[in-house]
Amino acid sequence: MKRVGVLALQGDFHAHVKAAERAGAAAVEVRCAADLESLDGLIIPGGESTTMLKLLREENLMEPLRQFGRRRPIFGTCAGAILLANEVSSPAQESLGLIDIGVERNDYGRQIDSRVSSVTPEAEFQSRTAPGDMEAVFIRAPIIRRVGNGARVLARYQGDPVLVEEGRHMVATFHPELSTDRRVHELFLQKLD
Repeated sequence: MKRVGVLALQGDFHAHVKAAERAGAAAVEVRCAADLESLDGLIIPGGESTTMLKLLREENLMEPLRQFGRRRPIFGTCAGAILLANEVSSPAQESLGLIDIGVERNDYGRQIDSRVSSVTPEAEFQSRTAPGDMEAVFIRAPIIRRVGNGARVLARYQGDPVLVEEGRHMVATFHPELSTDRRVHELFLQKLD
């Protein structure tokens, strides 16, 4: 069974632990660099990206996460997508720079603008998982403004990319851990082989 770490500094990491387990992985909460050892992959959950960044610095986790991402897959949702992007705006902030996307923070609006929507995945996503629309929970979601040449869009919402992969890494601007649909986490687990 694959061992997936879930960064457990801030945000709803418990929901990702449960989602990874439903998808067939052994989930481990990660709070320090030593916790990254023996993991097959890592999930960086949603939350507040500037708070997460502050905690990552305090725990001296920025460079260990970059090194981990050079060897193993990382999946970032919402704030996790911001932290994985190589370009962040509104405002600009430091990131891990592991996936070639440009992200604008909180562009779908404030907390009151959060929503549950239906998203039709691209054909490539459906061919690797199962067909049909999926539920997408957006909570103060960032928007992906730019997708680099090496990255692939797997799902869109109102024309904007909301699920993107590049090599071993994957990001979602929505919260698949808050849905009963396991396909996004199952797709991430396929990257661990």
